[in-house]
Amino acid sequence: MASASAISRPTSATGIGRRVLAGVAGGIAGGIVFGMLMAVMGMLPVIASMVGSTSAVIGFGVHLMISVMIGLGLTVLFGNRFLTGYGRGALVGLGYGAIWWVLGPLMIMPAMMGMPLFAIDLTALMSLMGHMIYGVILGVVAVRVLKSRA
Repeated sequence: MASASAISRPTSATGIGRRVLAGVAGGIAGGIVFGMLMAVMGMLPVIASMVGSTSAVIGFGVHLMISVMIGLGLTVLFGNRFLTGYGRGALVGLGYGAIWWVLGPLMIMPAMMGMPLFAIDLTALMSLMGHMIYGVILGVVAVRVLKSRA
């Protein structure tokens, strides 16, 4: 008979389901805050234009869907390794947000819209701040979910 210490119990923090939940929760939380900043900057209609609309509401919905997908990328791929504490989650999120600033508004979005890549102006710098705030919130919320009991 195996002793209690020899039985390995799966922890909720290591399971794929918990990492998915962490990515969704962190992506929504960060996406809402970043979305509010985007609304103030007047960027939501620009996001909506990626799906053929000019509605800020549609832009916010598209932005939240992207936020969740990006959040899932962090937590599903790297959650167990890099999201081990709140401070580390915030730092990893900060860097992750900066990486997505380069990938999203400097590369992917301009390519989709036939605009020049890597165009950096005041709006782009404000977007960098928004992406880093998003990343910090994503990282901290994800750590909270990963540490919570199932």
